[in-house]
Amino acid sequence: MNDQRLETARGLLCQLQDSIRDTLIAARDAQSGDELAEVAEITAADTIYRIDKVSESAIFAWFESHWPADWPVELVMEGIEHGDAPTFPRGTPVDRTEFKCILDPIDGTRSLMYDKRSAWMLSALAPQRGDRTDLSDIVVAAMTELPTSKQWAADQISGVRGCGASGLVAERVDIRGGGRTRLEVRPSQATDFRHGFAALSRFFPEGKSLIARVEERLWDTLYGLGQSASPLVFEDQYISTGGQIYELLIGHDRMLGDLRPLVFRSIGFGSALVCHPYDICTAMLLEEAGGVIETPDGAPLRAPLDTTSPVAWMGYANPALAEQVRPILKILIQEILR
Repeated sequence: MNDQRLETARGLLCQLQDSIRDTLIAARDAQSGDELAEVAEITAADTIYRIDKVSESAIFAWFESHWPADWPVELVMEGIEHGDAPTFPRGTPVDRTEFKCILDPIDGTRSLMYDKRSAWMLSALAPQRGDRTDLSDIVVAAMTELPTSKQWAADQISGVRGCGASGLVAERVDIRGGGRTRLEVRPSQATDFRHGFAALSRFFPEGKSLIARVEERLWDTLYGLGQSASPLVFEDQYISTGGQIYELLIGHDRMLGDLRPLVFRSIGFGSALVCHPYDICTAMLLEEAGGVIETPDGAPLRAPLDTTSPVAWMGYANPALAEQVRPILKILIQEILR
């Protein structure tokens, strides 16, 4: 895929996300929070709420009207079971498609439907390699903020593989009138975690104590707990993987990670409430910005572009921070989660 096609694809994903953002804002304004929070369906990937269904139909309509007919694509997204993925143009056999587009219509549904915090729409595109297509194949990614009712601004970040930090397109959109201003993307350049934000995801009760134990041991090893009268490391549990990537991209957080697949396996708990490939399909953007995103043991992220594979990951604002945590985390995972 040449540079011109990559840039065209990036623009298309941003247009898709602009359209879905506006559709969701209109639905939010027309319906009550209780209506949007109704459970619509429970799938192997996650619980699907009524607000998710609003975006699903809008996505299909957009692809039918706007996706280039000479770029046949398979769509993989939350809410669509494996084997039922639609293709565009409609009816194109999957093995005749050129691309695979993975997306999460609303990453952070629970926060958005209660109007607590922004969610994100995430989209990424990879050359079609059938079931072998994985996260490392992604060549274009985009993420767009889905704001709460009191917000007038929504951020959008997109890029293509190899663009580097200077090639990322980041804008703040005024949703009242559509104006756009440049947004600075600059992950933290801090060389340690003192007086900064860093955390491991523990959104739900299951496995929380084990995750907290890993995190407590990590900070104790690095800095010694109780050595300061004031806490040295702060945390913020943002219930959205895309939102967490954004926090790293924008310079708010220095480290974020999700060990839930490892923890759940350790305690013998089967749950869909983990990170999936569609949740972390915009990881490429952090890498292009100079950050690090990898498996907990430091390997590159490799997971099929589907809706069910569990993904454990660690994200760091810069390589120096990753180098401090990586060896300690490996030991702690072996000791605590064996």
